Amino acid sequence: MQIDLRDYQWEVVEPALQGKNIIIWLPTGAGKTRAAVFVARHHLDSRRQGKVAVLVNKVPLVNQHYEQEFKPALTPRYNVIPVTGDTELKEQFAYIVRMNDVIICTAQILQNSLTSTEEEKHVELTEFSLLIIDECHHTQKNGVYNKIMAQYIEAKRKNVTNLPQVLGLTASPGTDGANTVDKAMNHILQICANMDAQMIMSSSKYKPQLDAVVPQVMKSYDVTEERKQDPFGDKIKAMMSRIHSHLSDSSITRNFGSQIYEQAVVELEKIGAIESNREKRICALHLRKYNDSLLINDTVQMIDALRYLEEFYRNEEKTKVLLDQTDRFLFKLFDDNIEEMLLLVLNKDYENPKLDRLENILLKQFKTPNSQGIIFTKTRQSAHALFGWIMNSERLMASEIRPGSLTGAGISSQTKHMTQQEQQEVIQKFRTGEINLLVATSVAEEGLDIKACNIVIRYGLITNEISMVQARGRARAESSVYSVVAEKGGKEMRREFVNEFREDLMKQAIENVQRMLDRDYQIKIQELQLEGIMKQKVKDEKQDSMRMENLPEHVRFCCRNCNKAVCSASDLRIIEGMHHVNVNPNFRIYYKVHGKINLPRKFEDWEPGGTVVCVKCGQNWGMQMIYKKVPIPSLCIKNFVVELPNERRPFKQWKSVPCQIQDFNYIEYCKDNILDI
Repeated sequence: MQIDLRDYQWEVVEPALQGKNIIIWLPTGAGKTRAAVFVARHHLDSRRQGKVAVLVNKVPLVNQHYEQEFKPALTPRYNVIPVTGDTELKEQFAYIVRMNDVIICTAQILQNSLTSTEEEKHVELTEFSLLIIDECHHTQKNGVYNKIMAQYIEAKRKNVTNLPQVLGLTASPGTDGANTVDKAMNHILQICANMDAQMIMSSSKYKPQLDAVVPQVMKSYDVTEERKQDPFGDKIKAMMSRIHSHLSDSSITRNFGSQIYEQAVVELEKIGAIESNREKRICALHLRKYNDSLLINDTVQMIDALRYLEEFYRNEEKTKVLLDQTDRFLFKLFDDNIEEMLLLVLNKDYENPKLDRLENILLKQFKTPNSQGIIFTKTRQSAHALFGWIMNSERLMASEIRPGSLTGAGISSQTKHMTQQEQQEVIQKFRTGEINLLVATSVAEEGLDIKACNIVIRYGLITNEISMVQARGRARAESSVYSVVAEKGGKEMRREFVNEFREDLMKQAIENVQRMLDRDYQIKIQELQLEGIMKQKVKDEKQDSMRMENLPEHVRFCCRNCNKAVCSASDLRIIEGMHHVNVNPNFRIYYKVHGKINLPRKFEDWEPGGTVVCVKCGQNWGMQMIYKKVPIPSLCIKNFVVELPNERRPFKQWKSVPCQIQDFNYIEYCKDNILDI
């Protein structure tokens, strides 16, 4: 297939055709991927043994890039193959790399292979001659792109030869929250340093052509007045105040329904866990659910907020083994108020005014024949709730709106995840017009080849300028509209204005970086790279030192709910560098296994069993991991409080626990635990 580039695409790829490491900065819809395909083909044509890795940050992008871009342009001359985590190909990744010319995969698969000690999985960066990194603005901090590029930069400083050329693609590098041009410029330079980019390329000579291809969308602020009456929300707040009175706790903020309050109750639960104060911990957990309900009430319908609470309390009743005075108080509080809340929900005079505005926008826009649109919302829960609201609206259904929801594939304890196949089916239906309105979370913002829309709505969102630019880029149809639905003077409006300011800062910062003298630019990039290497070394040394602080037998784990001490770190082993399992056979007296866990992907050596729960109180501890046909409990650190020799505290991540935990030995475990091995 012939690859025809526009003049502005030729302009930005020219240094890459010369073998230079660059970042291409072009807006969504301008053909960044097409330009990358051209660079890949030129690269392979000009080398006898070239090999290209195309890295993406979302699974659906693997098959999208393969089917729509790289396969049509590069086959049959070159072997192109997609590899995702839900295929068996990743288990023979090294073989796949050797046998193919272009490998399209998620960045995590490459990172796993770079660090793997197994011969059939391990690869080196030097096996590739070109590395294409999609959405390369994620190459920062602890992101997987940055881990890969940190190895690249470390190898380069050690004068390793044959490192691959690097090509990054982005529509919005962002500012990292900067409020001045200098700070934004530092962020852009940091991204360039992390990518080892010799320059960041955008179109200047052919900017008019670019603007014609990617026309400016019309932005609309659809502002609603503040809710005049909110008796349902007031009732929730009154119940929260009642819990605070029961706790006799005056130290925590009473700014109910805010992110500040959520942070405060998270901290309160943590303190309760440390103090073994179950009353404080359980009340904090329930207060967080009530706060979530207020946030839902502010975004979608009252009934959605009530259903959220009902589901929580139904689940609590099913999983609680022993009820104490605190449990009985909290259950009674909800039961005593449920009827009144139901009556309030039925009164449409108190409904969310933002929904009326949203309905009017959709009715107006979908008068135009063949309209396509996306509503971006914050959570999976709000996406499902908005989808249900649209389906139940007679006016919207009569206007030939055909909605679908698109959310993430990751596991969530709050809402059902979509499988990758379900995601692909929804996207395909949207492309063909079977669905003409997507209700989506951020999964639809970046990269996905979604049909050009004439209406994009950001609903109840507080995000950064990158998210704003990506969402706006979906409105690519002629005379398209980008709408922000928010309450007058509300936090969503304030953030949108801040994002616009930061987008301008970003553009100015990039222009300043592009105007830097080459010598000054290279000196700055090398300084930032050296600084990054030193920071990582200090971090690694600190981590190693921390692991040696305590002997494993002196580190005990207590159930976060009932405070029962159940094991020590000496009972634990690590599988595949991440799963922490308990190998002590005596541990069996402390837990039960319930149900069957279903995960959206398969793994080579293990599959999930049921949920592991505390036999005393029913607290979820993790899952039963069936590793090579042997069941063994895998524990989640967030469900425990850790007793150290000098303190007692919860942890969010296993890597933060200050002791050394040994790797799992399958043969040794089988000999000790299974007869007739």
